[in-house]
Amino acid sequence: MSESLLQFKNVSKNYYGNSVLTGINFDVKEGEIHALIGENGAGKSTLMNILFGMPVITSTGGYEGDVLIDGKKISFKSPHEAMYAGIGMVHQEFMLIPGFSITENIKINREITTQNVVSRVLGKRLETLDMVTMNADARKALDKLDMGVDEFIMVAGLPVGHMQFVEIAREIDKTGIKILVFDEPTAVLTESEAQNLLAAVKRLAAKGIGIIFISHRLDEIVTVADRVTVLRDGELVATKDIKDTNAVEIAALMIGRKVAISRVQSETRKVSDEIMMSIRDLHVGMPGEMVKGIDLEIKKGEIVGIGGLAGQGKLGIANGVMGTYPSRGEVVFDGKRLNLDDPHGTIASGIGFVSEDRKGVGLLLNESIELNIAFTAMQVGNKFLKKSGPFRFQDDAAIRRHALKMIKDLDIRCESPLQHAGALSGGNQQKVCVARALTQDPIFLFVSEPTRGIDIGAKKLILDLLLKLNEEFGMTIVMTSSELAELRSICDRIVIVCEGKVEGVLPPDASDADFGLMMSGSRVKKAEDSPKERVSHV
Repeated sequence: MSESLLQFKNVSKNYYGNSVLTGINFDVKEGEIHALIGENGAGKSTLMNILFGMPVITSTGGYEGDVLIDGKKISFKSPHEAMYAGIGMVHQEFMLIPGFSITENIKINREITTQNVVSRVLGKRLETLDMVTMNADARKALDKLDMGVDEFIMVAGLPVGHMQFVEIAREIDKTGIKILVFDEPTAVLTESEAQNLLAAVKRLAAKGIGIIFISHRLDEIVTVADRVTVLRDGELVATKDIKDTNAVEIAALMIGRKVAISRVQSETRKVSDEIMMSIRDLHVGMPGEMVKGIDLEIKKGEIVGIGGLAGQGKLGIANGVMGTYPSRGEVVFDGKRLNLDDPHGTIASGIGFVSEDRKGVGLLLNESIELNIAFTAMQVGNKFLKKSGPFRFQDDAAIRRHALKMIKDLDIRCESPLQHAGALSGGNQQKVCVARALTQDPIFLFVSEPTRGIDIGAKKLILDLLLKLNEEFGMTIVMTSSELAELRSICDRIVIVCEGKVEGVLPPDASDADFGLMMSGSRVKKAEDSPKERVSHV
């Protein structure tokens, strides 16, 4: 492989006396796809902040060690300096302007202008946008990605996968791009979109661009990367050629412990025959996850998984019961019929909900961690309130005590309970969502995509927590997930949803073929079932 484009030599960083990076040695070669992985808080973001000259680095005393590009020592003071040096980044969160065209998004802050009569007199700032040249440049960038969409259409309304490709096109359009950082680029993509993106990453590397690929999906890393570097607690654990390792070894290096969830049934765990929730003919108008008549019963004390392919309706069930989208049907919980248009009443009945949309529904991003944890319990259950005559006031001391306990119990990595939730990593945001639901003291918990977009260590903590809530506290749990392996690791049975209806129910140890057939809508015929009749239909 060629010489190094980028080198970190003995790089260290401290924040106010706390070491977040220690002696990091890391390099990226020309045309290489180099995966960078680690748990939340491992140091990946800090390392990239150093590379891009982010203000958070310069304003906190800089860093120790050297960063070299093409063998020359650099120290960027701003992201603009990094961009001009040929470094780009494709962010996990889209940085696009919906009301602009694809071309305008690709060329933003790098617009091409041409003179006109007015500008010749009054100056360059009144020049006219040269849309012909800009469209031509955008077309070239899109063609490099084999993206057939027209460059002049608006970004608003584009599929998520197309938006991600526009982000990439914007970076490769920049003159002299040498190094491109992909930060969780497939987190919001479907499987087919993710495959297209990985193919595009390989094509870019083939043109000599050095790629830093940050992802929590180990299967992607094994598929696309040439080498992988593992960080843990601010230190470099190992750099390995992909051909010399595998996903199991990488996972072990990343967290320093085995990550497999092996469910050992607790002797005290009880799943009764009592039906805790009965769902009949549930229809939910959730865009992209329409539910078209679900019948389902959940027994007291069990963990039920809900799986299926994207867009088939699995996410709509919990959202419909909780009233976040218009729904109709009959839901009886603990002997009482729920009003599907009353989320407040549903929560008050003892049902908790961890939404798949942690930023849009689950969290108040501009509020503190402690307020996020306490908010719903305060609004619905009148917790954390103290009386003064006829008035009630927020009990800040009680909120603080409870938040500190939750932060400790769930290992929420933060600066303090006062830190804004929006400043946390994805994994720690998810833990705050779980803490918020648990603060309501529910007896029944809906949890949707609890591990989406978080690293493997955080995943294990979340899954272990769900097991603990079920086995030690008797909480009935319904977990919706796109990760079949996670459902199989903790669930008593798994409900497969296809085209908005229950296709069938399988035990966690059913074969991959059974799951695959059911998820694709190919019901296993009774004649083909095993003698044990492992497949049941609701």
